Amino acid sequence: QVQLVESGGGLVQAGGSLRLSCAASGSIISINAMGWYRQAPGKQRELVAAVASGGSTNYADSVKGRFTISRDNAKNTVYLQMNSLKPEDTAVYYCNADVTYYSGTYGRRKGYWGQGTQVTVSS
Repeated sequence: QVQLVESGGGLVQAGGSLRLSCAASGSIISINAMGWYRQAPGKQRELVAAVASGGSTNYADSVKGRFTISRDNAKNTVYLQMNSLKPEDTAVYYCNADVTYYSGTYGRRKGYWGQGTQVTVSS
């Protein structure tokens, strides 16, 4: 199986920066897209940013120009650099990875979620 472990959340003042990391481990053959989602209280989970295996990226309009997603394929890790943070960025941030993994002698593909990390931006 596969595990995603996130780190880097915390409390920051408006205008500040945080960097989130998410490392995948387990019986991994390859990782396709990786992304970050967030869920604020009382709201649905939404896509923040995603990066394909080839490096192409896409962002939610609300974070364009402020957040940068990147990945290190050798480390099976995805990062989210968050700058110019706003109180409305406050949420639990979740990592997601589309993983092809070993299952016995077969390869299977499945989406995995991290446990979530809290980001709180004070005004």
